[in-house]
Amino acid sequence: MAPNAKPPVCRIMDYGKFRFEQQKKEKEARKKQKVINIKEVRLSPTIEEHDFNTKLRNARKFLEKGDKVKATIRFKGRAITHKEIGQRVLERFSEACSDIGVVETAPKMDGRSMFLVLAPKNDK
Repeated sequence: MAPNAKPPVCRIMDYGKFRFEQQKKEKEARKKQKVINIKEVRLSPTIEEHDFNTKLRNARKFLEKGDKVKATIRFKGRAITHKEIGQRVLERFSEACSDIGVVETAPKMDGRSMFLVLAPKNDK
């Protein structure tokens, strides 16, 4: 159909059926979308090795499931003066997850906490 034909071309149709078809298409499109959740893993600047490995195991499980992981370090008291310690913990965390995840947001400060976001790698 030409959009600028003389006389204009139109189509007679059942509007109810048309609306039903449109809703069906929208429902199919929504069904194909993947919902990505952000799971949070809380760390501390003075985290011990076993605790770190436990948090790491949980984060890896979330990444394998297809969720994003937000690793957060909360600074308490005067620990805020040593931000580099928290930075090192987050870098170590991201390196340990580098085989199945990619850093989406680099470590950055937000008030009294520092965080980074890891997204699952797409190996397709």
